[in-house]
Amino acid sequence: MLTGQTPILVLKEGTKRERGRGALSNNIAAAKAIADAVRSTLGPRGLDKMLVDSMGDVVVTNDGVTILKEMDVEHPAAKMLVEVAKTQDQEAGDGTTTAVILAGELLKRAETLIEQNIHPTIISQGYRLAAQKALEVLNGMSEPVKIDDPDTLRRVAVTSMSSKSVSFNRDMLADISVKAIQAVAEKHEKGYTVDLDDIQIVKKQGGAITDSQLIEGVIVDKEKVHSGMPSRVETPKIALLDAALEIKKTEIDAKIEINEPSQLNAFLQEEENMLHRMVDQVKKSGANVVFCQKGIDDLAQHFLAKEGIYAVRRVKKSDMEKLAKATGASIVSKVSELSPEDIGTAGLVEERKIGEDSLTFVSGAKNARAVSILLRGGTEHVLDEIERSMDDALNVVAVAVEDGKVVYGGGASAEELAMHLRDEAAKVGGREQMAFEMFAEALETVPRTLAENAGLDPIDILIELRQSHKNGKKFSGVNVYSGKVDDMKVLHVVEPIRVGRQAIESATDAAVMILRIDDVIASKSGGPPAGGGPGGPGGPGGMGGGDFGED
Repeated sequence: MLTGQTPILVLKEGTKRERGRGALSNNIAAAKAIADAVRSTLGPRGLDKMLVDSMGDVVVTNDGVTILKEMDVEHPAAKMLVEVAKTQDQEAGDGTTTAVILAGELLKRAETLIEQNIHPTIISQGYRLAAQKALEVLNGMSEPVKIDDPDTLRRVAVTSMSSKSVSFNRDMLADISVKAIQAVAEKHEKGYTVDLDDIQIVKKQGGAITDSQLIEGVIVDKEKVHSGMPSRVETPKIALLDAALEIKKTEIDAKIEINEPSQLNAFLQEEENMLHRMVDQVKKSGANVVFCQKGIDDLAQHFLAKEGIYAVRRVKKSDMEKLAKATGASIVSKVSELSPEDIGTAGLVEERKIGEDSLTFVSGAKNARAVSILLRGGTEHVLDEIERSMDDALNVVAVAVEDGKVVYGGGASAEELAMHLRDEAAKVGGREQMAFEMFAEALETVPRTLAENAGLDPIDILIELRQSHKNGKKFSGVNVYSGKVDDMKVLHVVEPIRVGRQAIESATDAAVMILRIDDVIASKSGGPPAGGGPGGPGGPGGMGGGDFGED
């Protein structure tokens, strides 16, 4: 701005500002680049990505949110799509790639409308209305599922893992995930809630995936503190101590003056007596197994071993809480206050050697409210991917139990929603009608991408899919194995309704937010790169094989 030829600097020197159509195009380009990065991993035929960070650490995965977290994204609009993936992962546990490619596709379609001089606000309004209608239709086409229906829940888990590298062993892992969720689900008036913190996942390198197992109890990644202790305690009485079985150091500086050997002997004897009294208190409570969150003195270890008490020290706080839930024991902060009422029970406590490490297994607890999953795999990278797959499976089974509703995948739900939105568009009228139609086309990116990743002709598949849904076959989806359109209900491609619902909500929110930006003001340091793509290493990554995606 010039006044009397004197420039007035409103913004700091070096600030970059991009306005109007250029700013919007730049943001949309960045969002599309992020979507393209993960697109190729959607579905059972999707491929994995290898991500190498600045330290040289390698991650091999096709989990959408993992890929986007590992990528060093700089562009602010691209970061919004990374947030979409994170939100999807937190809320539904799966469908992260679907949510991201749907957001990217909504923006791509919006760009077409903007070129036809339709205002971004009109597009945003149309997208909001379309998303609302899509959620109504999705809810209407869902089917009920109950916690005592293990077959359907297993199919939900299998669908989630069908796109992973563990898909060959998915039936066995799905079975573990369903049993784990059934064990920790809490019933209340309106249904069930599942706290996944009650499920512990322990990874140990070595062995095969088939060696993985569910323990109805807790695995503590620690060994007994003394070789003289029993390695196996049946019908154990378990004490949980948040206190050290050690002599406390004084909290203030103190000096002890010893003038003759008998005084030294008396001092050492008193230390020994104090430790003896602690161990006696443990024995008096009836406990024959002790899990201690803090340290255990060498002499105390000896006394415990003499009494035949199994003891473990420096147990993590989270493991202590799981032990309390599984065994019914109370965590005691003072050894002197340990009583028989604080003691928990289980069926068996034993030390087992898994690979090179010795672990303590606490199993057979009645009504165990905490369970553990021991995962085995040949290499560290394989184990990490198995853990990500198991985490997704646990999440989808948990939300299916909580919501009590499932829909069918393979692009079936997405195509059914697209068909309904096209029919609805004619009733909307005005320019919002075009946004409705574009929303429907964006939803079809799910079956289209599934077909592309399977090496099929996406146009032929889409035409066949549309025809099938027009004929009332609302469960028709893409069978990536046969290359044809098949009934997903018959093929048991099932996913929780929350995966699709959250993907639609998150993608719409992100797309609308980006569409409403017409001015980007970047300070000199750390502004978006001029080209507008996502920065950093790595490339695409993605997600699974259901309709609203398994990431």
